[in-house]
Amino acid sequence: MSSPPSEPPADLRAAVDAVLPDARADLEALVRIPSIWADPAHAEDTRRSADAVATLARGAGAQHVDVLAAEGGAPAVVAHWPAPDGAPTVMLYAHHDVQPTGGDELWTTAPFEPHERDGRLYGRGAADDKAGVMTHLATLRAFDGRPPVGVLLFVEGEEESGSPTLPALLAEHRDSLAADVIVIADAANPAVDVPALTTSLRGLANIVVEVSMLERAVHSGMFGGPAGDALTALCRLLATLHDDKGEVAVAGLTVGSSATPDPEAPDVEDDIFRGDAGLLDGVELLGTGTITERLAHKPAIAVLGIDAPAVDGSANILLPRARAMVSVRLAPGDESGRAVEAVTEHLRRHVPWGAHLDVTTRATGEPFALEATGDVYDLAREALSAAFGHGTVEMGMGGTIPFIAEFARTFPGAAVLVTGVGDPASRWHGVDESLDLGMFGRCVLAEAMLLRSLAPGER
Repeated sequence: MSSPPSEPPADLRAAVDAVLPDARADLEALVRIPSIWADPAHAEDTRRSADAVATLARGAGAQHVDVLAAEGGAPAVVAHWPAPDGAPTVMLYAHHDVQPTGGDELWTTAPFEPHERDGRLYGRGAADDKAGVMTHLATLRAFDGRPPVGVLLFVEGEEESGSPTLPALLAEHRDSLAADVIVIADAANPAVDVPALTTSLRGLANIVVEVSMLERAVHSGMFGGPAGDALTALCRLLATLHDDKGEVAVAGLTVGSSATPDPEAPDVEDDIFRGDAGLLDGVELLGTGTITERLAHKPAIAVLGIDAPAVDGSANILLPRARAMVSVRLAPGDESGRAVEAVTEHLRRHVPWGAHLDVTTRATGEPFALEATGDVYDLAREALSAAFGHGTVEMGMGGTIPFIAEFARTFPGAAVLVTGVGDPASRWHGVDESLDLGMFGRCVLAEAMLLRSLAPGER
């Protein structure tokens, strides 16, 4: 059992309280920018978003601010607050790109017009991850732009697309991005009043599966029956990816984790998970084991999209080819290249009726796991527990942050802290995404306490 949390320093609490109103207003301004880098129509919006973050960083006292991009990549913001003598440098990471809305008409209020209801701020990016951006900037403002340690703010612009050009960006700017501690504000807490350090994340492999059956489209009456169509073949093939219980049926994917679950981390109850996910009445949960085991320590496969004619306007023809975007979430301990090979081999063995198959990798991100031991992690737990008034738990997350594994490889000596400004009700990537504003303030306070505790003479 962890010890009772201490009280936050009064001066830091007052400083954080003073900057929160402006931080809230700036968060709303960022939410209004539809920075959907995955959609080419919003490329310029993503550049505007990067410029806005760069302006905010300058206003928070950064001495050097650059907007960088690898060839073909999204703009990232890199800002520096030089370290005082003897102080470490802390990288603060977040991302300013967001997911598509999933249909503006499905939202209770317009997705890019922030709106507060019941203490939560609604809007695309309000939690994932423009709240992370503003957590960092509000922390720096609380120190009046003069943090007690060196700070390197790194705000990525293509995390929601799998960070495809991040390795190239790191290779080009490695020396200027070096840090002793890395704080990633892109995870979640199990509840708005329970802070967490995320110690594992699943990886990601998005692949395009294309099935071909015919040289050209033909009349479904004149040829249907003896001649098959590609869309039906694709549907049969995709159905083999799961068993009858909804477990992933692909041999060769890693299952399980060596990590020991935190006994103080709250379990996710089935009914609460169903409500948070918005499952319809009677729809079954997939797989076996606890919700936490299924989310954090097992692979998952989903079909994100299919190229097919719309129902309205479809013709009586057999389709010569069809393709789908298949997303594979990898359990900690797996590797994206190996997982893609396993899924590809499964598809080859199960493709029906001699159909031609083509599998192309679209994006990958490696899973990540760490042992949260050492002075830096202890200081982070103390800061989070004091700010939240509740002991800090360790937990795995089902999402993917490609940045983490890439930076851990590039800077193997840095301590990596994965924190978050979301909770299960935040609906990241979904309709009506939102941020609990009280939790936002606690996250800023915790980060400010952490930076102070890392300064020379504080330990």
